[in-house]
Amino acid sequence: MRLDQDVRTLTAELVDIASESGQEKPLADAIERALAGLGHLTVDRDGANIVARTHLGLAQRVVVAGHLDTVPIAGNVPSRVEGDRLWGCGATDMKSGVAVQLKLALLAEPNRDLTLVFYDCEEVEAARNGLARLVRDHPDWVRGDFAVLMEPTDGAIEGGCQGTVRADVIATGVRAHSARSWLGVNAIHEAAEIMNRLRAHEPRRPVVDGLRYHEGLNAVLINGGHAGNVIPDECVVTVNYRFAPDRTEEEAQAFLAEVFTGFEVRIVDSAPGARPGLDNPIASAFAAIVGGTPQAKVAWTDVARFSALGVPAVNYGPGNPEVAHKRDEYVELARIVEAERVMTSWLT
Repeated sequence: MRLDQDVRTLTAELVDIASESGQEKPLADAIERALAGLGHLTVDRDGANIVARTHLGLAQRVVVAGHLDTVPIAGNVPSRVEGDRLWGCGATDMKSGVAVQLKLALLAEPNRDLTLVFYDCEEVEAARNGLARLVRDHPDWVRGDFAVLMEPTDGAIEGGCQGTVRADVIATGVRAHSARSWLGVNAIHEAAEIMNRLRAHEPRRPVVDGLRYHEGLNAVLINGGHAGNVIPDECVVTVNYRFAPDRTEEEAQAFLAEVFTGFEVRIVDSAPGARPGLDNPIASAFAAIVGGTPQAKVAWTDVARFSALGVPAVNYGPGNPEVAHKRDEYVELARIVEAERVMTSWLT
């Protein structure tokens, strides 16, 4: 992998190295080899996580981070270029952003000390997240005065992120033979009340530090039943609550318990949100370089990891989040070039 090639070609090469969650090692190996020859960087590795840093003694340190993994490939690798778009799994989310990160590694004399973080397992449950592991085991590797997470934002700044809680809401009944259903209580029927509460829910749209977020509470999975002749005694509805960063994880979980009063609620997965932090002077300077009007990140991203470290962070990347994870995922070639220009201009 040559870092001195055009950023669009580099993106295509990254897409062509398959890296589904948990299978990032070949891509991490290629990145480590490419960075190892740059004398102005120290390169550390933990599993498939790679951190490259300058040590110039400058007044500020900026962290630029991106995940290496993709969702499962859906017949969309290798990449292809048609017109002004590059198509392929991870093109938007987020190998175009990783390509820009790699180009920044060539900056031998940035105007701020630079930390580049490449990590694994972002697209799966929070417990496997590579950045979380770095924050826990090697916090000094990823600390800085400001962080840019190169998640796809279509070239805009998106501040903060929403938190997420996934929970199992459990309807119970009494098991019986379906020929004598009146001797039991059908848990699947009881789960209708869970659905009614979800349909009736009005999502919050709070303004947090000047940015408007839009919450969501939705059923994402349902499981119940034993056999074709058995009245089920349990039905589990898995719900996902995406909450604005004016609520803590604990408040979000308490809200779920309140919504589903009368049902058992088991928390399956949870991650905090992060406030925008755009009042930070470094963030303001970066926003001025990017231009446009910052928006709220209506999703969960790893800016929350940096927020937990006390590092203000924003989302900025070349991909369009609306096509992320799709079979026909693509990235606009011009957006990749523009993101490289913006980041290079800001750091030089």
